[in-house]
Amino acid sequence: MRLGADAIVFSRCMKGSGPTQSVGLLSYTFLAETGQKDVVVPMVDYKYDLLTGDAIQYERHGADQFCSNLSVLLKWSPFATEEDLMGNFSDIGPHGTKIIVFNLWSNDDGVLELDFDTKEEDIMISGAPNPAETTNAVKRTNENHLSNQLRYSLRVYASVLYLQLPGYFKIILRGQEVQRHSIATDLIYRQAVSYTPLEFLRKKEGEVVTSIGFLNGAPTISVHGFNIYHRNRLILPFHRVLSSASSKGRGVAGVLEANFIKPTHDKQDFEKSQLYQKLIIRLKDMTTEYWDLHSHLIGYQKKPRASVSPTPPGMLTASDTIAEPSERNAVGAGLSVAPWRGGTRDHPASAIPIAFAPPHLSVPAGTSGHAPCSMPAAQMVPATDSAETRKRRNEDDVQMDPCKRQAIQSLEVDNQICQRMTERDLNEFEHLKFENQQLHEECLELEVAEKELLLKEQQLRLQIQQAEAQYKSLLNEYISATPVRTHMR
Repeated sequence: MRLGADAIVFSRCMKGSGPTQSVGLLSYTFLAETGQKDVVVPMVDYKYDLLTGDAIQYERHGADQFCSNLSVLLKWSPFATEEDLMGNFSDIGPHGTKIIVFNLWSNDDGVLELDFDTKEEDIMISGAPNPAETTNAVKRTNENHLSNQLRYSLRVYASVLYLQLPGYFKIILRGQEVQRHSIATDLIYRQAVSYTPLEFLRKKEGEVVTSIGFLNGAPTISVHGFNIYHRNRLILPFHRVLSSASSKGRGVAGVLEANFIKPTHDKQDFEKSQLYQKLIIRLKDMTTEYWDLHSHLIGYQKKPRASVSPTPPGMLTASDTIAEPSERNAVGAGLSVAPWRGGTRDHPASAIPIAFAPPHLSVPAGTSGHAPCSMPAAQMVPATDSAETRKRRNEDDVQMDPCKRQAIQSLEVDNQICQRMTERDLNEFEHLKFENQQLHEECLELEVAEKELLLKEQQLRLQIQQAEAQYKSLLNEYISATPVRTHMR
């Protein structure tokens, strides 16, 4: 929303030396017509008498500079005389600011870009869609929604511009007060999710509490996105984090205040820093998780997990390994199947579900005594092992470096895990891996902090010991000096 080419600012301030009032002009027309290469803002200052209401010229940089700036103001502003300029301070009070925008922008057809006629209490963008003219009920409902109205209506945008408003602050638009609206109140099945970047674990401004839920009216309201505030001001309204190619995430919205990322100079976006990218990834995961758990509440059916095999999912233990195919494991004359190793009798409590087994799980070789598991036919491969090949492979295994052999065994475990995981399980597995890495980094930071605190404790104890020794020394001096003073009396 562009307003106008020029603006004149009236400001009154209470200072220690006395109240002052100033007038400044920020004019694109003036800069363009005079061929200025730099931004020049002519200003004039006055000393103001609260009792009499008189304004006396305050020549900060001399009388010539004051007269030059005043002439520019009178030539390029809507006010022809100095008295007209001073008349704009009548409704400001002892302190405050007034901004007057003029020379409003027009489009190529000469029509103002701002529409003052459609709604008497609002300022709209010209050419904004009129929901009343839409015959499709669903489309009309979406056009009437706040997420679309704020892009065309100044009143709607101002109503959600601030997360909280102090009691002394009001926004008046065309003579009527703008009522603040909390987007979080429009959410149903709302939940609060906390997120803190690793760089801000011990800083209060790093914690972000996101209110997430379905917009009231979903799934008819096909809006999705997060309203990201920065220091109480809205920067990104309904910012999408999922693709619109599918219905996943439809109607999911959220509200959060992220003070650890920096907005751009125009307050319409954020700098694309690493912290910002991490936040968007977390919001994307948050949307997917919320949708998977709650989409049935607005009429969507949960898709059942596709089973990989008719048998229950296997259990993998830290002491188990993957057996090599052999004649005992053959399913047919020309087929063999890679068996899986279940839990042993010696270690029944160390079982880990395959879908959540860590990828770095190392498995010792040489464990036997486990029955093979039947696998789907798609995973069966022709048996090509001959006695000579097996013998040569066994010899290579004996000569192989232990670390390399352990890495290969870990890779085999990963392959077995991936074969038995569905796509959803794989996503959960990757998410848990990521969380595990974050927790590991957090533990390392906490360990460093613990060492620092222990060192600080030792230093404080040493200082206490030194203070106690100094106290004893001073006390002994005082005790030894007391009889002397008594004797002198």
